[in-house]
Amino acid sequence: MLQWPDLTGVLSPVLWAVVGAAATRLYMPERFTRDLDIVVGVKDIEQTYRKLHAAGYTRVGTLSIGGSRWETADGAQIDVIEGRDPWWPAALYEAQSNRDDQGLPVLPLAYLTLMKFNASRTIDLGDITRMLGLADEAALEQVRSVFRQYAPEGMDDLESLIVLGKLEMQ
Repeated sequence: MLQWPDLTGVLSPVLWAVVGAAATRLYMPERFTRDLDIVVGVKDIEQTYRKLHAAGYTRVGTLSIGGSRWETADGAQIDVIEGRDPWWPAALYEAQSNRDDQGLPVLPLAYLTLMKFNASRTIDLGDITRMLGLADEAALEQVRSVFRQYAPEGMDDLESLIVLGKLEMQ
């Protein structure tokens, strides 16, 4: 398991969560990534930037999806994404009790699936099929519930991704 910086002490009391490839390791076999992607609510973004800067992190760029890229003194990269959608407060709150083996708060499967679905990159769709292919029925029902609430137009596609994932992971 790759080790990532634990930003809990740096960002407290800001709610944040791991997303991207580092988050998927809670739901499927870990895949390699060069950076740690985290999300904070848009209302906390400026406070997050101040806290990272005060802790010695260096801002090295802007993300096209909203947010910025930071580096640690030893060169580790952290992408800070702005959570703008109405579901982010609930997702970040739930992430605080959804920790990986390293103890990092990870976006719950239902919201991580929704985030990756909305991104619609091929790597994200592959992550979705693998995660959902390994998920039990209770977890799948949570994903469906989030989609019914926040992306009802995607329900047919979600069901197709579940079927593909089950076939792939058998």
